[in-house]
Amino acid sequence: MLGSRLAAAAALSLIPIAAPAIAQPAAQLTVDVWSFGFGPKPIHLRAGQPVTLTFVNRSGSSHDFTAHGFFSNSRILAGSAGEGEIDLPCHAVRTITLIPRAGRYSAHCSHFMHKQMGMQDLIVVD
Repeated sequence: MLGSRLAAAAALSLIPIAAPAIAQPAAQLTVDVWSFGFGPKPIHLRAGQPVTLTFVNRSGSSHDFTAHGFFSNSRILAGSAGEGEIDLPCHAVRTITLIPRAGRYSAHCSHFMHKQMGMQDLIVVD
């Protein structure tokens, strides 16, 4: 009986123990905002990969980055996008860290006539 216990213990010592998953660092992407545009254009992200988006309003006017479908289909880890938008007062910087889901999403500034003046973008998540 002692021999079978030793054999079982020896067999268990050969089973590899999985290392704990290491948290993946978030990729970084700056989204520039100005009167009247966004950049980069389009925004390319990787599905399932954490990313920190830093929105920089380089304008003396307030804007927003509205992308309802994108934010509602992403898992937000830090920051917020209340009602699907990032509010950007003049010269403000806002960050949000999220895990995006694959798809193509539209984004725009919801301020009066800003979208029509070129403040729109496409977010492509592959």
